[in-house]
Amino acid sequence: MNVVQPIDFESIFQHAPVGMCVSQNRIIQACNDDLANMFGYQKDELLGQSFLVLYPSPDEFERTGARITPIMNAKGYYSDERIMKRANQDLFWCHVSGRGLNKDNPHAAGIWTFEDLSSKRPVTAELTPREREIAALLVEGKTSKLIARQINLSPRTVEMHRAKLMRKFNSATSSELVHKLLGIMR
Repeated sequence: MNVVQPIDFESIFQHAPVGMCVSQNRIIQACNDDLANMFGYQKDELLGQSFLVLYPSPDEFERTGARITPIMNAKGYYSDERIMKRANQDLFWCHVSGRGLNKDNPHAAGIWTFEDLSSKRPVTAELTPREREIAALLVEGKTSKLIARQINLSPRTVEMHRAKLMRKFNSATSSELVHKLLGIMR
C-alpha cells in the first residue's frame, strides 16, 4: 500500500530553480536562497525590505509599480524583463513574473519569481533610468507609440530615447538595437 506523503510547500519554495519571494505592499515577506544569492544579499537582509532595494533607482521602482498595477488588475499576473540592481550596485537583466493574491489590490500580496538573464544578456552600456525602462519595453516588442501611451510620454520623447539607445549600442536599425539588447549580437 502506497502512503501519500503530504507536500512540503516550504521545501518546494526554498528549492525552486528560480529566485522567489512573497510580498505584501511591495515589501519582501519571505524569499528563497536563490533570490538572495542572485541579488547578493543574505536572506535575512531582504526580509522586511521594500522591493526598492532591488531597483536601480527609486524612480524606476515607482514607475514600474504604477505600470504593472493596471496590467495585474486586468490579468491577475505580470511578467517582463528589466534591469535590476545587486547589493554591490551591479546592474543586470532579470526576468520578473508575479501574481497578485488579492484581485482588488495587486500589490497587497503577491508571489514573484526572478530569473537572472545576465549570462545571456549583459548590461553593456551606461543607461539612464528612462532608457532602461524604454529598453525593457522595446525588448517586449512594443512600438514607440505603445511605449509612449504606457509610460505617459509623447511618442516624440520615446523616439528621442530610442535614438540615444541606438547610438549607445551602435545600432543602425530598431531591429538591430533589440537584438543587441537581447544579447543575440555581440
